[in-house]
Amino acid sequence: MPVGETIVADAPDRPGEPKIDKLFKIMVRQGASDLHLKVGQPPILRISGTLRALKSDPLTDSQVQKLFDEVLRPEQAVLLHERGSFDFAHEFEGGWRVRINLFRQRGHLSAACRLVQIQVPNYEELHLPPILSKIAEIPVGLVLVVGATGCGKSTTLAAMINQINLTRRVHILTVEDPIEYSFTDSKALINQREIGLDVPDWPSALKYAMREDPNVILIGEMRDPETLHAGLTAAETGHLVFGTLHAASSYQAINRILELFPIEKHAMIRQALAANLRAVIAQMLLPSSKEGFRRVPAVEVLLCNPAVRNYIAKGEDEKIVEVIRGGAGEGMQDLTSAIAKLVKEDMVLRKTALEHAPNRERLEMELRGISVGGGIVG
Repeated sequence: MPVGETIVADAPDRPGEPKIDKLFKIMVRQGASDLHLKVGQPPILRISGTLRALKSDPLTDSQVQKLFDEVLRPEQAVLLHERGSFDFAHEFEGGWRVRINLFRQRGHLSAACRLVQIQVPNYEELHLPPILSKIAEIPVGLVLVVGATGCGKSTTLAAMINQINLTRRVHILTVEDPIEYSFTDSKALINQREIGLDVPDWPSALKYAMREDPNVILIGEMRDPETLHAGLTAAETGHLVFGTLHAASSYQAINRILELFPIEKHAMIRQALAANLRAVIAQMLLPSSKEGFRRVPAVEVLLCNPAVRNYIAKGEDEKIVEVIRGGAGEGMQDLTSAIAKLVKEDMVLRKTALEHAPNRERLEMELRGISVGGGIVG
């Protein structure tokens, strides 16, 4: 067995429900964030960041296939066959959604399933810093939420989108692959488009987005030059644009964006970012020691004030580090300070914090009350 101790768990069957829903209900009962299904292994849950197997027989090819035959539409099954992988979302009893990635490996079907609750949590429930509420009030520009896969980027964005939904009479358009949180119109009008279901691909979705009269646009993932360029263009033309990006910190996010473009376009992209980027939120999830929280986010916040815009335009990104550390009065904080705050609030154990700290020495000094300047963001 490649993972930790096994879990004995079961869930009641409901007549007519897909068999896969039984596994999803076990996820909820066990507080799991993810479910992995692989031929030759029992179902495996990720609980508080650790993989743990269910006490069950290894899955066979036919068992895995049948689990998803019940929930895949015919056109989705065709796409899976053609591409070798496919993302979709599935709802089950209790108001829960699961984001599912099906993929083939060594000729067998495997699945990675991420649990998402339909009810959108608020900032307090997620233990997110209050400055995010201010960022969501920005009228136009680009806001990025960055971090590793599984760090809660989509949930943070959902909380911000729902704030706008509850407070502003605007049209919100989301483009996602797949849709994770389902919103109910409040003051805002919300249209959610899912790649592969409502629109064939990202280029088509982004091409038509500007013709759909949005005020706010959510681009589920800015994964290539085309999506980033579309986001920047929308921000330039008076829209508020939210997007996600894989980057470890706000400082690295700028470099990550530039890496997607050829060098001859870097100056142009820098000018576009300097003019339109409003904030970068970088986060990681840490195991929590406080009852009621399995994991808690450590959040770095970069606000693009005049100094930051100037540094981005000039290519002096390293100076942004000190702006973040000196910008606490504006609501900015770096990851090390965010982790230190979680320890002081008894949300995270000191040992856990040191294991996850991007700069362990600096974190130890902050925990002792020593303010440290200079160095890389962390």
